[in-house]
Amino acid sequence: QRPYSISQKHPRRLTPQPKVHDVQHPSSIIHKALTRSRRGPAELTATKTMLRTFLALHAATALKVAITGATGRLGRRAVEKLVAQGAAVRCLVRHEPAAVGDDAGSGPEVAKWLQDLSPSVELLMGDVVDAGAVAELVRGCDAVLALHGATRRRRLADLWEDATADPSHAKNVNCDAVDRLAREAAKAGCRRVVRVTGKGEAPWSFFSVLINLLGCHAKTWNYEGERRLRANEDIAYTIVRPGVMGVETELAPDALALADDGGDLKVSAIPHAAVADLCVEVLGYPNAARATLCAMTVDAGEGAASYADLLPAVRPDRRAFPGEELRRESFRAVRVG
Repeated sequence: QRPYSISQKHPRRLTPQPKVHDVQHPSSIIHKALTRSRRGPAELTATKTMLRTFLALHAATALKVAITGATGRLGRRAVEKLVAQGAAVRCLVRHEPAAVGDDAGSGPEVAKWLQDLSPSVELLMGDVVDAGAVAELVRGCDAVLALHGATRRRRLADLWEDATADPSHAKNVNCDAVDRLAREAAKAGCRRVVRVTGKGEAPWSFFSVLINLLGCHAKTWNYEGERRLRANEDIAYTIVRPGVMGVETELAPDALALADDGGDLKVSAIPHAAVADLCVEVLGYPNAARATLCAMTVDAGEGAASYADLLPAVRPDRRAFPGEELRRESFRAVRVG
């Protein structure tokens, strides 16, 4: 028996809300809503759902959004979606743009592709571990999408050197940088932060041990970054814990699943594009603030067609999440193997 375990016996998987049609034009939506509001209470739910969907679809239009990890596969899709909705986007990038852009190319080529995507996309040179760059990134923004993640692998020299002295270490990228980003955002009056992490409350699971062993405790420090976000009372966070993200993953019809309060859904494959959709769409749902969402996929027909069907039912975190004991157990699990 493992010395430490945590689980939710009854995770609250969200169910699709009533579907809404004819949301193509704002004037049409408002007219329909006003007309419905004069009818009986039986149609009140449909009216509220229609208005929520309209607000979510158009919430990003006037926003200025800061993004870390913009050149990653997830970040690129998020920038595309924000641009499509008319938002201004400021991307923190580590590479000078190349002469020619390529969506699937190197870091400099992706940076150029982002730059050419729209005049509303601004590139800011810097690193997420640089306090000055982070402060500049969030200045004047309405929301932050923290989509970066550590990629450093464990090295032999880590046995006798302090690995955390390397700026690319998971502690600095997945934890300290997230904490700094939230604090700088709050100081700049930008209180909406969306952070993508992953399932990480089972330190003794095979995959948790393997990832922490090879990836400098990437999961451990991801969770510690979550913990610091929750502790920051000035931040309206949404933490997204997706399944296994993949470029080639195809999304089956009506297959999206979501659980709030960090619900423990079965791990599954999910496209980067679907996770990007969720990260952007939650900005239009105030009820998703200070919420931890587990985002997975299920068999075709057993889930929702879009996150607009699920997000209206999201509620803020209610349970007590693990504290420092989870970090200690994660380190112990790696030592024991």
